[in-house]
Amino acid sequence: MLDTTTRPDNWTPLHLHTHYSLLDGLSKPHQVAERCKELGYTSCAITDHGTISGAVSFTSAMKKAGIKPILGCEFYLTEDLSVKDKANRFLSHLVVLAKNKEGWHRLIEATSASNEKENYYFKPRLDLDTLANYADGNLIAFSGHIGSDMANVIFDDFKSAYNAESYDEAKQFIAKDWLEKSEALAKKYQSIFGDGNFFLEIQVIDQENCPASTLVAEGLRYLSRKTGIPCVATADSHYPRREDAADQRVLLCAAMKTTYRKVKKRLDAGEDVGLSGFFKSFNYHIPSFEEMSEIHTDEEILNANFIADMCEEYEILGEPMLPKFPCPEEYTEDGFLRELCRQGWKEKLLDKGKVTKNPDDESTSKYLERIKEELSVISGANLAGYFLIVKDIVESVSKNSWLPGPGRGSAAGCLVSYLIGVTQVDPIEYGLIFERFYNAGRNTKDRVSLPDIDIDVPASKRDDVIGYIKKTYGEGRVGQMITFGRLQGRSALKEVLRVHDACSYEEMNRITKSLPHEADISDQLQEMDESSVIMWTLHNQPEQLKDYCRIRENGSLDGPYAKYFEQAMRIEGTYKSQGKHAAGVVISLEELNRVCPMVKETNGSAKIAGLEMSDLEAMGHVKFDILGVNLLDKMMSIQSTLGGQNV
Repeated sequence: MLDTTTRPDNWTPLHLHTHYSLLDGLSKPHQVAERCKELGYTSCAITDHGTISGAVSFTSAMKKAGIKPILGCEFYLTEDLSVKDKANRFLSHLVVLAKNKEGWHRLIEATSASNEKENYYFKPRLDLDTLANYADGNLIAFSGHIGSDMANVIFDDFKSAYNAESYDEAKQFIAKDWLEKSEALAKKYQSIFGDGNFFLEIQVIDQENCPASTLVAEGLRYLSRKTGIPCVATADSHYPRREDAADQRVLLCAAMKTTYRKVKKRLDAGEDVGLSGFFKSFNYHIPSFEEMSEIHTDEEILNANFIADMCEEYEILGEPMLPKFPCPEEYTEDGFLRELCRQGWKEKLLDKGKVTKNPDDESTSKYLERIKEELSVISGANLAGYFLIVKDIVESVSKNSWLPGPGRGSAAGCLVSYLIGVTQVDPIEYGLIFERFYNAGRNTKDRVSLPDIDIDVPASKRDDVIGYIKKTYGEGRVGQMITFGRLQGRSALKEVLRVHDACSYEEMNRITKSLPHEADISDQLQEMDESSVIMWTLHNQPEQLKDYCRIRENGSLDGPYAKYFEQAMRIEGTYKSQGKHAAGVVISLEELNRVCPMVKETNGSAKIAGLEMSDLEAMGHVKFDILGVNLLDKMMSIQSTLGGQNV
């Protein structure tokens, strides 16, 4: 029970978007954590639009800062899932939070359902009846912000009300039966989520620019007194601080495929512009307790903290959960891996004269020392199953008379991989180092890292290989995964220049072509502890950009394009798009749609794991890289032409 006699001395952000709300939210999870710590907040929620893809990185960032993460989603709602036409493109919003670990699983299931073919239409959608299937008492919901059903139902024409420039103008659009409709809807929400799990959302952070929000707040406060459903104070945070609003507008212009000048021209002419509030206001930041106290009642602020207390702190990260490899009955995974190494030792080393049966022989001693070291590390980290799975995948390629790759990158430095047939390069012969491939020193008591072996297969056979993995480990436990495109280096600077109409397209290309691709300088960026490709270029190739921007002795930027470079560097790393990872395949011990949101791939109707590769691994799911290589197809074609001879 909420103690309303206590004056609040803090507040909890419960309605907040990160850059996982693509080209809408600006904040990166670590920036949210920094801002919350600065303001003294002890908990904070993430509620991205229609997605929970940011849950893992948000959880990690908040826990690192000593702040309790609350996981949620702002779902897109439609009245009729069966209708898919322009008339039904409008979607309202509902914020839902997980109270506990079970609630987190319900969020996963609901998000996956919103991406099902029969529900998805331009965006992942649910209706209230479908969402109710997942509301089993472990979820909390609140509604009332502009764009939610609890706000919309107050007006006959809510779009006109939201665009009204004054309180009196907005008041003209209030529905005569608003109270009856509001009460019925609130009680429906209450029946779905359960007593004590639904709140009326009071969001007046931008009432100066949206007078309708004041009207909505007045109506919902009255409804609260009438029904006993409590009100909660929220903001609608899309960036950390007020001054970040200008950077968010770059993202919005990118999403709208327009420029800031064109948007401003339309606003000055009084035209309706999508998301116009963001262009008029600097209030979509993470506000301080003092800011919220000025516009909310004590009870509304206390209820934000009450909700935060209702939400348990739980762990969604975990140790690697490798699927059990089906070994012969007489073997454990460690034992079977050792047996395969013995067979490889005979066939690849002893029979070829690289070693002898004399353990004191110099060459033999070198191989023995190496294999003992590697097997000890692999056994100590409980990774035998990983190597057996990779071997099985590579073996399945060869059994189909397809051509697997000989071994890529640091994986060729592992003698175990060579002996069991995963790679075809003898690391001792070529002086390759095992620690470059897997360094056990990076493991901790709480975290064991997995090896990273890229499996090269013919591009034309990649889907078949993935099909084999699904057949072996379970259709519902294997999936490809999401990846996010970032504004980085060239793309960040180009977007800023375009949005501001700073120069011609030709000039834009001349400026940005001087910036290297991130992959080409990744090692140097790490050495410098630098994440900005633009700053790296200004430091290391100043002559290339001196006519546009340069670094002063005091570290500040100078030049005719300095302000654009500064803004581009601020938005570097921000997510702009999502797609399917080119190589990654995840194998889980459980059905993926129970432990990971399954989302519709961007181009196509297939479902893929809705978490990034590193986040899936952090949760304990195992990732394998299956790379389709066109060169292997060509080599197979040559081999076929030569009558099956090896090439």
